[in-house]
Amino acid sequence: MKKRITVPDIMATKGKRKLTELTAYDYPTALWVDQSGIDMILVGDSLAMVVLGHEDTLSVGMAEMLHHTRAVSRGAERALVIADMPFMSYQASLEQAILNAGLFLKEGRAQAVKLEGGRRVVPQIKAMVEAGIPVQGHLGLTPQSAAQFGGFKVQGKTAEAAKILIEDAQALADAGCFSIVLEAIPSSIAAMITEAVPIPIIGIGAGPNCDGQVLVVHDVLGLYERFTPKFVKQYANLGEPIRQALIKYKEEVESGTFPGPEHTFSMDEKEISKLGSAQDKK
Repeated sequence: MKKRITVPDIMATKGKRKLTELTAYDYPTALWVDQSGIDMILVGDSLAMVVLGHEDTLSVGMAEMLHHTRAVSRGAERALVIADMPFMSYQASLEQAILNAGLFLKEGRAQAVKLEGGRRVVPQIKAMVEAGIPVQGHLGLTPQSAAQFGGFKVQGKTAEAAKILIEDAQALADAGCFSIVLEAIPSSIAAMITEAVPIPIIGIGAGPNCDGQVLVVHDVLGLYERFTPKFVKQYANLGEPIRQALIKYKEEVESGTFPGPEHTFSMDEKEISKLGSAQDKK
């Protein structure tokens, strides 16, 4: 059994080394990510888009997120597993927020949760932390609020907006978050926030000066073709070889070359002859 990375381990890296985080939504992907040495695995609500085919992240609830979190937790032995709290799972009340977050640890076997928002979600964060639930924050482009932003747009591009982001990050750190994801903001503002707060800042489209980086694994591997954000670097294009493999399978089945003798089970000829004799007796 590998030593599990813990929340204190993550916090202790501030200013010492870069952190890595990737999404995973199922057991085999969690195995691959874990075996690669990635520090944190996020069971992101992005599964709504890259796994379930929805247009946005609002279309998944607690049932789907718990289902996928359990699968990922079975595959990850070393990485810290973080479950994304879906839309309307924490906004309505503190009691709802604590109960739902607790389900991710108790039933999903995650070690932490992530939720979106700045000072408006500080009461929920404080309540979760007081209940013993580690929380990763998320600022900048928060996909659950994309309708308010008018779509998936870069945030913090004015001095006033940047000031709000910096103050929100400080508020999340004060509330007890162990790390914060910054999404789609100018790199200069991300650098200021990274310098200003004592907890690790994980960037996604926030430039190179953060304490770490997170990406959606389907984007990294070229498995989501609907669109690719500017901030993504594609390290492989697995979609095409997968497509070609499936085409080859179809062709071989249709031509009769698959299954071949090496894929087929045999039976002793004597036993086959006994079947013939039995048929004759009838």
